[in-house]
Amino acid sequence: MSEKEYVRYLQNRVQELEGKVEQLRLSRRVLMNLIEKIEREKNELLSKLERENRKLHQSNYRYAKWLLNKNKKIVELESKLTDKSSYQSTK
Repeated sequence: MSEKEYVRYLQNRVQELEGKVEQLRLSRRVLMNLIEKIEREKNELLSKLERENRKLHQSNYRYAKWLLNKNKKIVELESKLTDKSSYQSTK
C-alpha cells in the first residue's frame, strides 16, 4: 500500500469514525429526551397517586367518624332501652 493510499484510507477511516460519533450524539440526545419524558410521566403519575391517596384518607376519616357517631347513637339507644326496662321491672 502506497503512502497516498494509506493517507486516503486514514482519511476515510476518520470520516467513518466522525460519522459514528455524530450518530452516537444523536442517539444520546434521543435517549436523554426519552428519559426526560419518562421522568415527567413518572412525576405526573406520582402526583396523581398522592392526590388519590389523600382523597382516600379523607374519605376513610369521614367514614370512620360516621361509624363512630352511629355506634355512639346505638349505645345511647341501648342504654335508654336498658334503663327503661330496668325502670319497668322495678314497678
